[in-house]
Amino acid sequence: MHLTPQQQTDIEAARQAAIEVLLHNAEGPFQGLPRTAGWGYPEPYTRDLMLSVLGVAVSGSDPLLRSTRTVLETLARNQTEHGHIPSLVHDSEDRGSSDTTPLFLLGTGIFRKVSGEPDFLHEAVEKALVWMSYQSPSDRFLVAQQPTSDWRDEQWVLGYGLFVNTLVYSYLRLLGHDARAESVRGAMSRFTVTGETLHLHEYEGLVVKYKPCYAFWSYKIHSSERFDLLGNSLAILSGIASPSRADDIVSWIEEECREMKKKGELTGDLPPNFFPFIYPGDPDWHGRYALYNLPGNYHNGGIWPFICGIYIAALVAAKRYSLAAEKLVALTEAIRISHSGKLRFGFNEWIKAQDGKPMGQDWQSWSAALYLYAAACVAEKRTPFFEEMRRVGEE
Repeated sequence: MHLTPQQQTDIEAARQAAIEVLLHNAEGPFQGLPRTAGWGYPEPYTRDLMLSVLGVAVSGSDPLLRSTRTVLETLARNQTEHGHIPSLVHDSEDRGSSDTTPLFLLGTGIFRKVSGEPDFLHEAVEKALVWMSYQSPSDRFLVAQQPTSDWRDEQWVLGYGLFVNTLVYSYLRLLGHDARAESVRGAMSRFTVTGETLHLHEYEGLVVKYKPCYAFWSYKIHSSERFDLLGNSLAILSGIASPSRADDIVSWIEEECREMKKKGELTGDLPPNFFPFIYPGDPDWHGRYALYNLPGNYHNGGIWPFICGIYIAALVAAKRYSLAAEKLVALTEAIRISHSGKLRFGFNEWIKAQDGKPMGQDWQSWSAALYLYAAACVAEKRTPFFEEMRRVGEE
């Protein structure tokens, strides 16, 4: 697909609007730190702001880069004595997230590249690396987590989650720990264990036997083979997935989305963050989902613009340039919608899969930031900060 002049104009307008959103959110009521959304979330949530580093890094905005530096330095000051990074940037006591420490390492690694400061926050990075080295129950390479401890605070991920381990691989590559990164990739590339016994010295992996994609999570004899768009996109982007596997994953995603649209489970041209949806009566359904995580909603299959931005970057990494442009056009339309209907660009948090209605907060920082990153990837036909990662992984 070649972008028309009008589409290019629309994308540039959305890109400028994304920068406006991030500048608006750059100072909030908590120690002047950025707010997570324009109005609904005044708090500086670590994971949102660390994922937003990707967009800030390609924005060309000095004020946004200065704000990111402040966030990273504040996180380092609030790091626990053991190296854990809190869930709120300003609150050292708000602990327990499985993804905040790896996201801090990823964000710091990216900021080092942009700033040209290879030793930025050296002591905090070393402490965080030690913390992460102790998160493996097998004392090897894959890290494990408790349910609802990553960005999916309303959904169970048990044991070795795909998303967190793709972060681990990515920050190890960014920080030059290539041997350990290769060990993580090797561990992830084992098949998940789906039988009722686990043999001695047989370790879990995250490869699904009869699909090209990676499993949602795995632990001992338990696993989930439902599809995690964020984790699989990062697996493609970082080079965990080989080029052939990456191409197969993309084709499989698009075919599954076509089938969901036929069944009325999906509208529009963007993939949901998770599928097949979990329904009442399924073994992995939890009672609380009836209130907060219905099928096609929130973490249970909602469409998240920030994840779609990462998926678009993954399409570029897989050299599916035409499809990436097509999805960027679809994302440009999706980020227009808002609760009020009065915003030119809503950059809403998440969208209901079945009807395309915005369901979260408008002017969400990571929705804006990852749009910037996706637009840069499509324009340049490259994926900043991940190109070298994939190249080293292929050597």
